[in-house]
Amino acid sequence: MGPLASAEGWNVPFDSPFYPPLPAKYEQVLFHLVFFSCDPAATRDLLPDPLEPSPDGRCVAMGISVPKCSAYGAFEEAALQLSCRFGDQIGWYCSHVWHNGPAGITAGREVYGTPKFLADVEIGGTQEQISTVAGTDGTNEISIQSRAPDPAAMEELPDQSTSWRLKVIPRADGPGPAIKQLIDGSTATTDLQIAWCRRGEGTVRFERSAARDLTGLAPVSYDGAYHMEASYSEGYATIVHDFLKG
Repeated sequence: MGPLASAEGWNVPFDSPFYPPLPAKYEQVLFHLVFFSCDPAATRDLLPDPLEPSPDGRCVAMGISVPKCSAYGAFEEAALQLSCRFGDQIGWYCSHVWHNGPAGITAGREVYGTPKFLADVEIGGTQEQISTVAGTDGTNEISIQSRAPDPAAMEELPDQSTSWRLKVIPRADGPGPAIKQLIDGSTATTDLQIAWCRRGEGTVRFERSAARDLTGLAPVSYDGAYHMEASYSEGYATIVHDFLKG
């Protein structure tokens, strides 16, 4: 193995990276999503500038069970996205991801800026009924329950074509970011194959812990739930705004 060229590199140490280069292949991934609305003021403090909260306080909570991933192995996670606006574009901002696999946490943060942290995550159920519970330090910070008795087409799901994340890597020579970018992670998904999809209703509950307090996001109304199984590849995302380049 020769020296690492100046324009190359995926991770360090470059002869033994913690996670492999993209793409990552996911197989038979189980999703359940519950859409709800909360007090819009509660989402404001979770959004980085210049994102603006949606006036309806719309959010989506999801549980994701990954039995096989070529890059990170098997893992489970719970995720929270908030409806918001970037300029004249409406989309979603991913604010929290509870995750129980260390390689996926590192890759998610370093590559995409996905806000993953190590947590206890439990997902179980059937095509029709699924439960996700996730938290830290013995507290169930988020609980997602849903029942989806009816078959559905993928086109029935609410639009999630944008999924922004804030990628921040700190400077080594002082305080402040060396990299600060707004990333659209939705463009990383390719070769999507949906095995089945169902619709129904669900609930979301938050509990305060020593690490975080998301109880302000308590739902005031719900807008349906969806279950699905999908296989796909995950490649490169899109940088939509670089804060340090103006």
